[in-house]
Amino acid sequence: MKNKKIFWLGMIFLLSFGIFKIPGALAYEEVDVVNAGSIAGKITLKGKRPEPRVFALVNYPFGPFCKKISDGNGYVRLKDFIVDKDKGLWEAVVAVKNVDKGKPYRPTVADFVAVDCMFHPTDVADNEMFSVDEDGQMRHEHPNVAIIHNHQRMNMINRDPVVHNIQVFQNERGNIILNSPLPISDKPRGGVLHYRKGKRISQMICGMHEFMQSWGFVVDNPYYAKTEKDGSYRIDGLLPGKYIVNIWHPHYKVLEKKVTVKAGKTTKLNYAFDGNKITIPTYEAQTTFRVDTATPEESLLKEGDERIFLD
Repeated sequence: MKNKKIFWLGMIFLLSFGIFKIPGALAYEEVDVVNAGSIAGKITLKGKRPEPRVFALVNYPFGPFCKKISDGNGYVRLKDFIVDKDKGLWEAVVAVKNVDKGKPYRPTVADFVAVDCMFHPTDVADNEMFSVDEDGQMRHEHPNVAIIHNHQRMNMINRDPVVHNIQVFQNERGNIILNSPLPISDKPRGGVLHYRKGKRISQMICGMHEFMQSWGFVVDNPYYAKTEKDGSYRIDGLLPGKYIVNIWHPHYKVLEKKVTVKAGKTTKLNYAFDGNKITIPTYEAQTTFRVDTATPEESLLKEGDERIFLD
């Protein structure tokens, strides 16, 4: 027993000072980056833009409050794809994979708020939560992608006067890794997110309001970006070399592209997702609502209309 204690005390000492490393452990090393290169480009959506998913408020509690984000006819229309006039796709993730050294990397806590029956990253300005549609009406716009750092805490503050719930699912596909009540409070709730090795995609859904959704993409180094509203992105400070770049947007698989970064140069990397290839699992399909509250004149789908579902 005494020898075992001495062994483990020694191991703790070696690990603390970095003298001994566990085989296969991936460690990121911060180094001085000189003659750095960059990756930049534009992510677009070709083909037909998938229609919003539609949720009938009558199916959920606190409908009168949540109607703030409705379309005025009793439905929440969740836009998963927001594109500009030039097909630029907002909130696609571009991340360099398996980088072991480079500029400083500081994993951050994922901070969210629940406001107006929607989840929002706290770094999104209030005036970016809404947009004006073609009909001139102001609509809720849902920033629905966040960068996540593994083994870090996720915080959520409920600003609404109604109760919500946090459920974080590790996609690819399905273990729940966090389930936390979200009472009316100015104190953050949540927990530490632990993703299994190789898993990078998560989805956060309110257990009380299915339309409250947010996606997360896990990174392990500082070389990542989310696209702007015009679809553009830029990743700076890369050491010259060959890299694999992941490109992702909710409802698609993670793509891999090989690039070569040269000193002092910008490598262009563009990609177009195909909106015509979107499908949705049966359990999420909403060809009909659970409760039919619409008259024929109010129906969101006319006979013969085609609905594109999301995966």
